[in-house]
This record gives sequence, C-alpha cells and structure tokens, in this order.
Amino acid sequence: MPGDRPFLPYGRQRIEDDDIAAVAAVLNSDFLTTGPVVEAFEAKLTEITGAADAVSCSSGTAALHLAALALGLGPGDTAVVPAMTFLATANAARYVGADVVFADVDPETGLMTDATMAAALEIAGPAAKAAFPVHINGQTCDMAALKNVSDLPMVEDACHALGGAHQGPRGKMVPVGSGAFSDMAIFSFHPVKTVAMGEGGAVTTNDPVLFERLQRFRNIGMTRAVEDFQVPAQAFDDAGAANPWYYEMPDLGFNYRASAIHCALGLSQLGKLDRFIAARDSLMARYAKALAPLAPVVRLLPQVADCRPSWHLCVALIDFPAAGTDRAKVMRALAAEGIGTQVHYLPVNRQPYYRELYGETAMPGADAYYDKILTLPLQVGMTDDDVDYVAATLAQVLGAGG
Repeated sequence: MPGDRPFLPYGRQRIEDDDIAAVAAVLNSDFLTTGPVVEAFEAKLTEITGAADAVSCSSGTAALHLAALALGLGPGDTAVVPAMTFLATANAARYVGADVVFADVDPETGLMTDATMAAALEIAGPAAKAAFPVHINGQTCDMAALKNVSDLPMVEDACHALGGAHQGPRGKMVPVGSGAFSDMAIFSFHPVKTVAMGEGGAVTTNDPVLFERLQRFRNIGMTRAVEDFQVPAQAFDDAGAANPWYYEMPDLGFNYRASAIHCALGLSQLGKLDRFIAARDSLMARYAKALAPLAPVVRLLPQVADCRPSWHLCVALIDFPAAGTDRAKVMRALAAEGIGTQVHYLPVNRQPYYRELYGETAMPGADAYYDKILTLPLQVGMTDDDVDYVAATLAQVLGAGG
C-alpha cells in the first residue's frame, strides 16, 4: 500500500480484548443459544433506546421480516418504502406477500420526507397498511412530520442510527428506537455498523401484542404459554395441568434467534456505544475541515435539523461532471491508493426484480442523490491522519480528472 499504509476500508468493526473475553465466557458457559446473555443484551438495548421491549434476532433483515409478520402484512396489502435504502427494507414486505410502493427522498440527505411519503400513499391508496421510513447514514427522518401524514403503522429502519436521537413529542429529543412515533424500530449489528455482533439484529417496540408476536415468529412460530394453547386434549392432563413437554405452533414462524455467542459480543459492544459515537463524531468533524477546500465540488451531507446523528457512514456529495470524471474512475483511483469506498445505495426501485414487478418508477430525488454520493472510510480505529490522507488523495484524484 502507498507509504506502507494498510488498506483503509469504508467501514470496519472495532473488536477489543474485553469483547473477545465476553465471547469466550459464553463458550465456556451452559448457554450457547438462548439464556441470560441474550436477555441481558435485549435489556441493554431497551436501556439505550428507551423502548419497553427488545427482541434480538439473527440479522437486520430477519428483524425487518419479523416486523412485517408481526403487523400481519400479506397479499393485498401495500407498504411504503423509500427508494434509497438497502434491499432488505423493501424485501421484507415481499417476503410476506405484500406489495411495495416506493417513496422518493430528499436529494441532499437521502431521507424520505412527509411530502414524498404523502405522494407514495396517494399512489398506494387504501391498500397501504404500513410505512417503513429509513434513517440513513446516521441521520433520521422527521418522524413527527411523517406521523402527521398518516396514522398507518410505522416501522423505523434504524439500522444506520443506533445511539442517535430525534425530536419527539413536545419538542424533546428522544433516542432512536424509543417508539415515540413508530410501532417498531429495526437495528442491525453487522460488522460495519457502529456496534457489531458478527451478524445480528433486533426489534424494539412498546406494544405488548407486537412484542409477543415478534418473540413467537422468531422462534418457529411456537409457544409454551399455557393461556395460548388451542388443543386442550393434547395440552393438559386429566387433572387439568399443562403437560410439561407441550408446545403449540399457532402460526408459521422462523428460526431467527440470535445466539448467546453473538449477543455476548453485542452486549460488550453496546457498553462502548457512547465512546464509539464520539469517535465517529470527531472523525466527521475532521472530514468537514479537511474537505472544505474542495467545495463546491465536494461537500459532506447537510446535517438534518432536530436530529442528533449517530454517524454510520461518511457520505460525500461529489459533482463528478464538474470534476471532469466519473464515480467509477474515482473509486478505482482511490482503491489504488489504499482507500476503500462504496455507494449507499442504488435506488431499490431500479433493481431488476422491482422493475419487472412494478415497471419504471420515477424517483428524481433518489436519482439526484444517488448520482453524487460516495461513501468514504469511517471507522472507530481511524485517526485524524487517516482522514487527512483520504481528503488529500481525493483532492489529487479529482484534480487529475479521475
């Protein structure tokens, strides 16, 4: 690598000795799947978000699927999903047979707005049964404004925003995932996220009915709750006591449990969330200073009002035509200098599956956002010198026309 620098990917987990010790402790325990560590992880997540309950699961995608199942979405229903998100947000509706209407996004932030949601709801009509707003890059949608548009069930895709906050009722800032304006919030703990557990996800909610459904759908659809048994002749003995081995499956569910091994890592990492967020904030401030001389060709994302971001990604808005180059050339040139970049995301409505299903859909805001974004390295292990190197190299690449 140039100057003997190690390659700098756009995102990477930060694993420390105490994380390794936490996982090793579980490996030496009696519980590798369910058990006290899983419960402790879920309790810590409710402490951070302020939600009443949390249900851990095997991935953010599984969490989205569980949310769609818990809402009872199915054939004939429609979910509103922003065009700018990861595939899994829209796919969750399709997994349960529901349709998707894509909402456009703000061309500067990539976030669904009240206006774009309202336009999507008009297209969806009475079939609309849920909305899945996405907090992208670490910044949040205006949840109060979205809730004013419609009282539909809301599922916040907060996979980018753990530890952030947004304006809640009466103007008070509330944690992302608190459920101030939503029925459920989804989190991911993939290695490039602020908190990593290898693969893992979670759903937070304040609704006890949804909580029960999430737990049941996560565990094959089965229940051991005596009050829910539907076949008394099988469930109870002659004295009316529940048979100790008995369980029922009233609904079709999935094995979406998160293991105790993954939750041990996640619990250890959650304890460092504030430190990790502060490190990312500092790096973003350094990027703002280092990239300022490249304006207006290069700009960082504008910060959203009434939001305290928890930066997951460092996204630059680049006027590639003004620089006399294109994004692919810039990415390849940066990679040659040991800098990994990415694009988050190709608008989902452009994907072949959705184009075949719904045809061409016009998303001018998403297209404008997509055309100028480039994700630069952002990870807790970076230094100010790393940021300066990325900015200087980007300036050199753009100055050379890619």
